[in-house]
Amino acid sequence: MNLLNNAVKYNRRGGRVWLRCREIADRPDRSWFEFVCEDTGIGMSEAYQQHIFEPFSQESDGVKSKYDGTGLGLPITKRMIELMDGTIDFWSQKNVGTRFTVRLPLEIDIVSCHCDRAIHADETANLAGLRALLVEDNEMNMEIAEFLLKEQHMQVDRAWNGAQAVELFEQSETHAYDIVLMDIMMPVMDGLEAARRIRSLKQEDAKTVPIFAMSANTFIDDIAKSREAGMDEHFTKPLDIEVIREAIGRYCGRGRVF
Repeated sequence: MNLLNNAVKYNRRGGRVWLRCREIADRPDRSWFEFVCEDTGIGMSEAYQQHIFEPFSQESDGVKSKYDGTGLGLPITKRMIELMDGTIDFWSQKNVGTRFTVRLPLEIDIVSCHCDRAIHADETANLAGLRALLVEDNEMNMEIAEFLLKEQHMQVDRAWNGAQAVELFEQSETHAYDIVLMDIMMPVMDGLEAARRIRSLKQEDAKTVPIFAMSANTFIDDIAKSREAGMDEHFTKPLDIEVIREAIGRYCGRGRVF
């Protein structure tokens, strides 16, 4: 609302304002949306653009007297977006206009989706016997993830870094693993490189086995990097077993070609 208010406030007679929204990424527990607010207003000088997110910063005395304001709207807006794990950036040209782009991760109401899950219960309820390659360098995180998977009566093989995971997968029989759960930040070899190497192996299942990223980082760039490395999903730590169960139910038995 603050961005829209500014787009109208600092516009010109007969000017225009556009507001666009689109979904740019999705996964079982959240979706990323991009909001663009663009106007044909007075724009901002290059000098002022360096300070627009600083408290009490304003374009000039002339603008202040004409439009009034405290210079707090944009700093507060930016802080609110950051608290929601989102991002904000902009483009502006003096006497041409301004465009703000906001990207926000919106959590999916898992409770409200319970009925939808029940429809697919046959796909997600029984994970018994499935075998997972769990890749995690942190001992506590490994114990927690292994416990969650074994509660679903799954078999779990451990790997403590990406290099060990690639070695275990390469030495395994074809289709030995139903899924791979891969931490991103690890010593020796990180999860992104490990995923790329697994996808490049000559084994028949290397290009189809579901690989799920596990990371505390949930920014759109992090999700995009995991996708580019060949991963199917990007899970947030701490792990939500219901989200993982649903994903395993959707992916197991359904190959994907990269």
